[in-house]
Amino acid sequence: MIIYYADHHAKHNCSGEIKDGELKPCFENPTRATSIETSLKQAGYNWQPPVHDFGTSPILAVHEADYINFLKSAWNEWQSIGRSGDIFPLCWPGANMRRDVSPRNIDGKIGLYAFDSGTPICEGTYTVAYQGAQCALNAAQALLDGHNRSFAFSRPPGHHAMPGQYGGYCFMNNAAIAAQHLRTHGKERIAILDVDYHHGNGTQAIFYDRSDVLVINIHSDPVDEYPYFMGHADETGSKNGEGYTLNLPLAKGTDWQAYEPTLQSALNRIEDFKADALIVSFGADTYKDDPLGHFKLERGDFTKIGKMITGLQLPTATILEGGYAINDLGENVVAMLTGLKNA
Repeated sequence: MIIYYADHHAKHNCSGEIKDGELKPCFENPTRATSIETSLKQAGYNWQPPVHDFGTSPILAVHEADYINFLKSAWNEWQSIGRSGDIFPLCWPGANMRRDVSPRNIDGKIGLYAFDSGTPICEGTYTVAYQGAQCALNAAQALLDGHNRSFAFSRPPGHHAMPGQYGGYCFMNNAAIAAQHLRTHGKERIAILDVDYHHGNGTQAIFYDRSDVLVINIHSDPVDEYPYFMGHADETGSKNGEGYTLNLPLAKGTDWQAYEPTLQSALNRIEDFKADALIVSFGADTYKDDPLGHFKLERGDFTKIGKMITGLQLPTATILEGGYAINDLGENVVAMLTGLKNA
């Protein structure tokens, strides 16, 4: 298995996030990646930084240009008006408010491009998000180059990033960027399987009206959990994409007994789709002790997930998403890779 590591990740190190009405330390912080690095090293894995820079073209294939330009310039604009702390939105355009006129100043722009208040931007955010996207692109390219398995671990995650908005700690949708790269370079049908605790609303939005990319999410029911406003079972795609989105929401407290048949249903759908390659959005926040999740999966269950996915016998690029039980995160990732590698 070829592994890519976004080794500049620590440059995105914001001071806090707004959660439960308070400014709290960021759950998504550099210790996530260093925990994985330590455990991979102990397990005998080797990795490399993204060896090829594909530029912004593959990113712009799934994200709006105005949005990416905003991410690139936001910190400098923020500093230019004398601000020094992390960037949070002031207001959003709600129902019956206009989005077609872009605000001139940074406060207005943030509200246009952010969809939550828990995702700060700080000095290194764009650089780190960009390298994370390159990590995912290198993992996708590895499949095109003949590798059967690849893994990209970076932070922040990506699956909540919409075509033109950020949130849920996510700025660039790494899984979608990787999937589109495979499509651009000749793979006809791509499946994306998202096994993060939270629904990958951004990935769904990007491919919702397309039939060439099947998007399946197994996640906590959005009537109870973030992102709340997407991820319901009746969202199945639109236009040409009708039937190519599958949402499998599960209740809080879900354990392996309930999770396994749901995963098997997802894998059956991927087999029926006859995918040429698979992108896995892997979040370890389904772990029983994750502070931001309420499923009850054990560490060994991640190995089972990996083995079941490998049973599809598809070229598979796995992209890291969530997982916030820092002391256990690295070993949980190793458990998943063990299943992917050894099945």
